[in-house]
Amino acid sequence: MTPITRRRLANFRANRRGMISLWIFGILFIVTLFAEVIANDRPLFVRMEGNNFFPVLVEYAESDIIPDGFPTAADWQDPVLTDDIRERGGWVIWPPIPYSHATLVRNLPTPAPSPPSASNWLGTDDQARDVVARVIYGFRISVLFGFTLTIAASIIGIAAGAVQGYYGGWTDLLFQRFIEIWSGMPQLFLLIILASVIEPSFWSLLIFLLVFSWMGLVGVVRAEFLRGRNLDYVRAARALGVSDGRLMFQHILPNAMVATLTFLPFILSGSVTVLASLDFLGFGLPPGSPSLGELLQQGKNNLQAPWLAFTGFFVLGGVLTLLIFIGEAVRDAFDPRKLPGGGR
Repeated sequence: MTPITRRRLANFRANRRGMISLWIFGILFIVTLFAEVIANDRPLFVRMEGNNFFPVLVEYAESDIIPDGFPTAADWQDPVLTDDIRERGGWVIWPPIPYSHATLVRNLPTPAPSPPSASNWLGTDDQARDVVARVIYGFRISVLFGFTLTIAASIIGIAAGAVQGYYGGWTDLLFQRFIEIWSGMPQLFLLIILASVIEPSFWSLLIFLLVFSWMGLVGVVRAEFLRGRNLDYVRAARALGVSDGRLMFQHILPNAMVATLTFLPFILSGSVTVLASLDFLGFGLPPGSPSLGELLQQGKNNLQAPWLAFTGFFVLGGVLTLLIFIGEAVRDAFDPRKLPGGGR
């Protein structure tokens, strides 16, 4: 590990707010990656007459579990099935939250949306689905969408900015005019037209947003390459016959990445916000998909159920706050004016 890397790590650790935020966000993300094990309407494990079953992974027929059962898919929400298993000496291990994001909660004490209770910790939405389960699945899909969009947009943006800054001249001029025109396209109107032609999905939304999101890092990378291409070591390498591709991505890009990495957490938070905004407006993921934006929309449509709006607000606000704090810590880590430990 180089001294510069050690200094950056020391500066990052010195930012306690960013360090704690990274731990919290990392734990939440890792936990929600296993959402099917935490919140599911199927048991994790069933032991019956010496046989082991894993309904969370495999869909069994009722006759597979109970010899005299029906040859149809087992309805694990039916208490008769689980009681029959226990009466025959079997046992069932359920997830901590016995509901999936699409499970309709039965026998609610009040009409949906029902308030928080011992069975539904954050209540249910207006379609009688458990809010905690939808938050877990919605958090995962929002963060994965944000990570995927951020990585893909960064790769395209860095490559475009590198070509602009390194070659300059007409290449830079024409590329800049293209970006000015392309950034002026009405994205929301185009998305509305797209939604009327095809049903939006995770990948279609990702590709559509990627078409416009790659421009975020172009300016930063372009400026670094415009400065770096005139440095002495770059001129010396060019005089020795080093190829343009090797000069760009092996000699200049590592220095340009210092400024680029400080923007990534903020781009990630923007990507999460974009998906939530589209879901709130009804142009996001397909209906029924777990989404933080859809939860906010339900809170707006059901003012008599404030737990929906509060849950959506605090979850989305908490995620964005953690990402902003992590971004500030990364920015401090790459600040050359900061000394190890946070001083200047």
